[in-house]
Amino acid sequence: METARIMSLPVDCSTRDVARILGLAVRSVQLMVDRGELDAWKTPGGHRRIARASVERWLKQRQEQASASPAASAGAQGAVVAGELATASRGQSRSARKAAVRVQPQRVLLIEDSVHFQGLVKLLMAHEFPQTELHVADDGIVGLAMAGELQPDVLIVDILLPGIDGATLIARLRSHPQFQRSRLIVVTSLDEEQRGPFAFALTGLPVVHKPRLVQELPALLAQYLQPVG
Repeated sequence: METARIMSLPVDCSTRDVARILGLAVRSVQLMVDRGELDAWKTPGGHRRIARASVERWLKQRQEQASASPAASAGAQGAVVAGELATASRGQSRSARKAAVRVQPQRVLLIEDSVHFQGLVKLLMAHEFPQTELHVADDGIVGLAMAGELQPDVLIVDILLPGIDGATLIARLRSHPQFQRSRLIVVTSLDEEQRGPFAFALTGLPVVHKPRLVQELPALLAQYLQPVG
């Protein structure tokens, strides 16, 4: 986000101001405040105000994360992820594991802004679906453009995204005939109660809670990716 746009904000911003500048839903900004990612307080009249300095700090942290190589954290995560994958695999039958491996070289597009979860999905895909192409976008706007260009077989979309929040992105994808052949999987750190404001976009879609990603995502991908032969 350009510095000039941030500096156009007042020192004490409204939730709507921050949502407009970051390209997020108002509810997404409210959740960021609830998680302590942005500093906020309420006026005597009950209106929430967010410190512009905390918005600048949040953006700086995101830029630093985006510039860091996912491979740097992948090494540290590797042993843990490998162990989790092995545990998950033991619960599958031999035929199910073979079906998960024998897939055509198809395309999966991950739209996820967390470097940690990008690395986690990359490791998972390399382990479970080595013949499948994985493409990654780290915000909603780039993700929408890449979806149009790649026509992926499967889209994995986070709910809370910069640029265009995941719920709005999903609603656009589902309403456009161009993406009818793509299967959608939603991933989120939000629990079921917190997902309420995004329910309009999630109806009928599989939703994976991020703490269960390693256990649940491979089975969903195995359903959606066509086996060889």
